[in-house]
Amino acid sequence: MNTRAFSRLAISTVAVVLGFTTFAQAGPPLICHPIEIGQAKSLPWVEFNHQGSTDYDLKNLSRDTLAILDSSAPVLVRMETLRRATIYARQDPQAAKELITRLQQRAANSDAAGRPDALAWFDVGYLAEAYKQWMGKGEPNPAGGMDGYSSVRKAISLRGSDPEMEFAAAMITLSRLDSAAHRDHVQKALAGAKYDPLLAQNLASNFNHETIAEFLAAVPAGRPQQ
Repeated sequence: MNTRAFSRLAISTVAVVLGFTTFAQAGPPLICHPIEIGQAKSLPWVEFNHQGSTDYDLKNLSRDTLAILDSSAPVLVRMETLRRATIYARQDPQAAKELITRLQQRAANSDAAGRPDALAWFDVGYLAEAYKQWMGKGEPNPAGGMDGYSSVRKAISLRGSDPEMEFAAAMITLSRLDSAAHRDHVQKALAGAKYDPLLAQNLASNFNHETIAEFLAAVPAGRPQQ
């Protein structure tokens, strides 16, 4: 990405864009917007609005997801893998519960062993937030009352500077009242994208007739929680 293009991408994180599109119009971004991962391996592709049968055996969802996550996959690959896992999990409550439970245990075990794993905490937090966006109101949510964002923040604290995690946190905080925290995540993601071509590509990708960077940066102060 050239300097001019990136300058256009890195718009002010405090600007309020007229005609801001709400989740109701654009759809939940953790689910509706695929993450570009290049040639990296993830779960088999599935459309976000998939309703019918699939050749994928949901009994393998936890095993296949953990195999990818345990392979030291980059954060963007983890985001896309957990997005696909959520779409599959909605078809089978048992598979959904098994996956979130195993990720919870994985993160807790890392703490118990005295070696807190930033990626394990990121995974369980991001999945919990994805579940919240995809499980309909009134439907049982396998994540229960989990605060996935707190787990992602813990992951960022453990890992240190990680623009891809900041990008994930920015996506999550679109639906929260703390716009200051959201803008901070956006700013750090944009700054880090200068040195991360795949992250820059994701920020420049289209979402509901604007770039993801513009969508993330357009959160007005005090926007009601969705």
